[in-house]
Amino acid sequence: MSDLQVGLISLGVVLILVVLVFNWWQDRRMRGRMREHFPETDRDPLMGDVTPAPGRREPGLHLAPASGDLPAEDAVDVDPNCEAVIDVTFAQPVPSDRLHAATQALRAVGSKAVRLFAKNDNGDHRAILREGESYASVQLAVLLANRSGPLTDIEWSQLWTMAQNLAERFDGSVEGPEQARVMARASQLDALCAGLDAQVGLALRLGGTRPVADVTRQVKDAGFMLHDGQLAWLSEAGMPRFVLLYDGVQVRDVQSDGVDRIDLLLDVPNSPADSQAFSRMASVGRDLA
Repeated sequence: MSDLQVGLISLGVVLILVVLVFNWWQDRRMRGRMREHFPETDRDPLMGDVTPAPGRREPGLHLAPASGDLPAEDAVDVDPNCEAVIDVTFAQPVPSDRLHAATQALRAVGSKAVRLFAKNDNGDHRAILREGESYASVQLAVLLANRSGPLTDIEWSQLWTMAQNLAERFDGSVEGPEQARVMARASQLDALCAGLDAQVGLALRLGGTRPVADVTRQVKDAGFMLHDGQLAWLSEAGMPRFVLLYDGVQVRDVQSDGVDRIDLLLDVPNSPADSQAFSRMASVGRDLA
């Protein structure tokens, strides 16, 4: 072997070592910058000063024992911004126990929650029925829109049927807004809510185009799993905490063979409740980087 060949081999070894050292240094620097921007703490920066949500309470007219400590009128009332109301007026006041029994099944129509309110024979507003009282009317308030979409004509018809059945049971009358007007309000509210959805994302630049197949294999090894055609980081219950995109495109919609950027997207309204949601996503992003 000539001196030239030995020199070329030595030069090649040196260049390889230089590349390895440079990559190691670049990785260390990137991880340091990520920790500066997204430090791992016990408190999520997006969840500061959050009061734990109270336990879920099913809608409906509940029955409270008579007590002198109760206010003259209940403060909770219909929300005209997000509910539509059907009024049922009774010919004669209905005792609280009979009304409570008749309204136990009136909790929802389709995917929309129904809240019930009442007025006693003195005209006092009630969100909770009280023992010993009688009631002259009931309001059925249905949610106009939620994550399942706007209130449908079928759901509104179901609520109207419920109101009619209640009126027939206690010899009452039904009054409510026109269906077309309610549907228009529901569509407007749904469009407004869709524009307010909160999404938080992180972008990871790959430093060059990488084959999609290679990147997919690596992110799966890191813990991402396919869920409904998208790569997602799943909770213990199997629900997506956040999803992974290639150059801003869902995995199922990728048409190119290469990818330059990985995006992690946290869809806040659709994600499981998690006080460490953003910190968890940032930690996964650091590991991928």
